[in-house]
Amino acid sequence: MMQKWDDSKTCLNEHKHLVCEETANFLVIWCIDLEVEEKHELMNHVAHQTIVMQYLLELAKTLDVDPRACIGSFFTKIKTADKIYLDAFGDELRSFKERVKDRAQARIDRAMKEYEEEQRKERIGPGGLDPVEVFESLPKVLQDCFESQDISMLQKALGELPEDEARRHMKRCVDSGLWVPEAGAKEEFEKASETSEEQEAAGTDEKK
Repeated sequence: MMQKWDDSKTCLNEHKHLVCEETANFLVIWCIDLEVEEKHELMNHVAHQTIVMQYLLELAKTLDVDPRACIGSFFTKIKTADKIYLDAFGDELRSFKERVKDRAQARIDRAMKEYEEEQRKERIGPGGLDPVEVFESLPKVLQDCFESQDISMLQKALGELPEDEARRHMKRCVDSGLWVPEAGAKEEFEKASETSEEQEAAGTDEKK
């Protein structure tokens, strides 16, 4: 990758068709791609060429000429420029690289969010609940039971909870696929849940 003014000038003189807005836009996208791929050193080089291209195009607009006709003029100017002009170039380069890093991070964050959403959809249990979210909502004692996969410990922990609370937690575990009861136990669990819901509804009606 070119690091000297003369190298850039020679390359552009040999490939004048590259001196255009399309190349400038391509270089910007390439910088972001390189930053996402963590190729930071190469990104720095490409960023330098991006600002060179943008300065060259801006000079062409100022002079109202074809950008290809400004190659010699631009590099003559930049090689003999005063400190103020070079500092402005450096400031623009640093600012551009910061924007590239922000854009790259935004792309990474978006990709991670999409990936996590896909993973969540794949995890969804038979009752439409996410097992990870259900697990995180459980009391610590129940989390320990599931982590150790100790059924007797789970039964003991559930027995120490209020019946309605224990039933509510287990129903959410079944709906999320976190707990998959055996066929017979599942039917018994569903009947018990229906009975509990009916009792709760009857209690509500009595209060009314």
